Amino acid sequence: MSSPLPYWLFVTAAAVVAVVLCVACRRWPGPWVRWAGRALALVLAADAVVFVVRQGLGGTWSVQSSLPLALCDVALVVAAVACWYPSWSLGVELTYFWGLAGTLQAVLTPDLHVGFPSIEFVLFVVGHLGIVLAALYLVVGLRIVPRPGAAVRVFGITVAYAAVIGAFNWLTGSNYMYLAAPPENPSLLSLLGPWPWYLLSATGVAIVLFAVLDAPFRHTRGRAPVDANAPGCTPTPMSG
Repeated sequence: MSSPLPYWLFVTAAAVVAVVLCVACRRWPGPWVRWAGRALALVLAADAVVFVVRQGLGGTWSVQSSLPLALCDVALVVAAVACWYPSWSLGVELTYFWGLAGTLQAVLTPDLHVGFPSIEFVLFVVGHLGIVLAALYLVVGLRIVPRPGAAVRVFGITVAYAAVIGAFNWLTGSNYMYLAAPPENPSLLSLLGPWPWYLLSATGVAIVLFAVLDAPFRHTRGRAPVDANAPGCTPTPMSG
């Protein structure tokens, strides 16, 4: 990034929005809560669509770097659907664990090579901050408690997805999810050893983070998601 100041201003603003939104959802539930979630869903969906379209029209498209296969890309779509349909339990769980264990790390150590107001900067900021905001909105704001076994379930899905992407990287010479090489900019992976050992270290870190994120709900599971069931806020049922 040419200057980190605009980026951290956006991060600070997003943190303020997250606090205000979550407090408002809990203290003043009502129909507006559902529409706030759907507005967030539309922003996330728009970010995902613009990313894909721009990759296709930018003249620099390649299998190695332009497909939406990074975990944050998948989390972006999942978070958008979960914000629209909060009753999709698996989507809420994926958004929560991926958003706060993975995307938040990307926010704190961004692998970003351009500055504001470039489109790449905007897409990165909106997408990553939006996922974290969605995770907090769903679990803190709506009080949707991850189901028993959620951490293990999401971890298993993550490992399975990483295995598929690892095979894709091997076949195409790609580096999605940084499974084949570390990112250029310093990140958490920089502290976990050289490739391929940081893959093992990162797995251990993920296990710890998932356990920490699951800990607050061990004694609260079984309670109804208060705001999601408020008058006018009942989400459309969706299996998961």
